[in-house]
Amino acid sequence: QVQLVESGGGLVQSGGSLRLSCAASGKIFSIRTIGYYRQAPGKQRELVATEATGGRSNYLDSVRGRFIISRDNAKNMAYLQMNDLRPEDTAVYYCYADVDIAPLTPAPSPFWGQGTQVTVSS
Repeated sequence: QVQLVESGGGLVQSGGSLRLSCAASGKIFSIRTIGYYRQAPGKQRELVATEATGGRSNYLDSVRGRFIISRDNAKNMAYLQMNDLRPEDTAVYYCYADVDIAPLTPAPSPFWGQGTQVTVSS
């Protein structure tokens, strides 16, 4: 089994910054894609930023240029640097990982963290 543990959420004023961290552990041979989704009250979960093997990153249009996703493969960690935060960024942020549990053997489904609350006040 694979566990994802997020940290770094909290309350910040509009224009401020936060850095989220995600630590992956368990039966991991390698991480294909890791990143973050978010879900605000009454809304669907949406992709915020992910980074795939080789450094290919993908961002939600509304956060591109403000958020930066990075990963440390040696530590099985991912980080989301969030700058110029806005009230509309308020949501629960979930770490996501798509992993190989053995060489060329993907896990049957991706894994999710428990979520961390990010609240941006105006």
